[in-house]
Amino acid sequence: VQLQACGGGLVQAGGSLRLSCATSGRTFSSGFMGWFRQAPGKEREFVAAISWSGHIAYYADPVKGRFTISRDNAKNPVYLQMNSLKPEDTGVYYCAATTRVEAPRLHYAYDYWGQGTQVTVSS
Repeated sequence: VQLQACGGGLVQAGGSLRLSCATSGRTFSSGFMGWFRQAPGKEREFVAAISWSGHIAYYADPVKGRFTISRDNAKNPVYLQMNSLKPEDTGVYYCAATTRVEAPRLHYAYDYWGQGTQVTVSS
């Protein structure tokens, strides 16, 4: 299984970016796709997750109301629309996939990881 994340970049505070993550190699029928981020000197943290059906989504408190995770169907990429970006959103964003249905907020629940895409928000 390969995950390809893209869409990162440099944006001013208050701006928007949309990340996408495409999967190849297998079709998932259960579990979640998630986004995590890691800032320099900090641990990787959960950002958002969506079920493969697209019906269930979870968000970390710092991004609620600003970020939206979505997908059209199981064959399409997963998107992370990020609005009202803040400097503290800066970091490398990773997409991940799991067939597990429990603990979608925990990074160790995920079996497959993309390479990461850099998001930098300037003040």
